Amino acid sequence: MRSSRSARADVCVGLGANLGNREANLRSALRSISEVARIVAVSALYETEAVTPDGSGGPAYLNAACRIETDLEPHALLSVMQAAERRLGRARMAPRWAPRSVDLDLLLYGNDVVETDNLTVPHPRMAERSFVLVPLAEIAADIVHPVLDRTIAELAQEAGNAGVRRITGEGWDGLAGDGPR
Repeated sequence: MRSSRSARADVCVGLGANLGNREANLRSALRSISEVARIVAVSALYETEAVTPDGSGGPAYLNAACRIETDLEPHALLSVMQAAERRLGRARMAPRWAPRSVDLDLLLYGNDVVETDNLTVPHPRMAERSFVLVPLAEIAADIVHPVLDRTIAELAQEAGNAGVRRITGEGWDGLAGDGPR
């Protein structure tokens, strides 16, 4: 693990849901995060088609990104995120591409690079995913990916926005600026 972090980390999280009341699930997940972190910004809400390796698709996803400040270490934050997923009905034993009530991904943790058995940060596939980069670029355009050495805006431009449809503006969550100080 490489780290250049101070006590308070600037963190980016990706959010997705394609089962149940998707927007309510994302709001609930954000409330869980706000219990341990200060939510600095939340992107608009986007709808994207489900992507599966066999092309079978599935229910459409709602996607967003949030930027938070936290004192939690990466693994502790991951535990909080996974507990929120479980509370909202996510079954981790389901196949990787299965539909889910909520999916929370730790995308960036300051400038840290973390590579352990259960956590890789920056998220290893974020640079390939428009559904992650488009909302993330709204709230963290100037952040530099610590491995690729390119800004989120540059990565988002390269990935494009095909299949990513904005359905609400910022503020849909009602939480930006909330959480522990």
